Amino acid sequence: MIKPFEFEASGRSYSCTIEERRGTKGEFWWWFAVSGDAQSYAPFQAASDDTRASVQERVLAFYTNRLFRLTQPTQRSSHWGKRSAPEAAAPEATEATS
Repeated sequence: MIKPFEFEASGRSYSCTIEERRGTKGEFWWWFAVSGDAQSYAPFQAASDDTRASVQERVLAFYTNRLFRLTQPTQRSSHWGKRSAPEAAAPEATEATS
């Protein structure tokens, strides 16, 4: 396994570490933190063939996608019980017979 490392991209500093998942034996995940972001992320499991370049690429793709999703408007869906009833079909026009 590769050791923890740091890199910079697009004006941000990234710090990457491998940590064992709590409550498991031998299951390791990549964690990373980004400068200016108080949250840390564990987006993918560590693999034996990981390289610094492959991890860096995945981290950047994950974080770039996250930033993009944050810029998108939220879509609220209503609870299924509060859905409006479908509009009733307009009554058929009947011809007046004389």
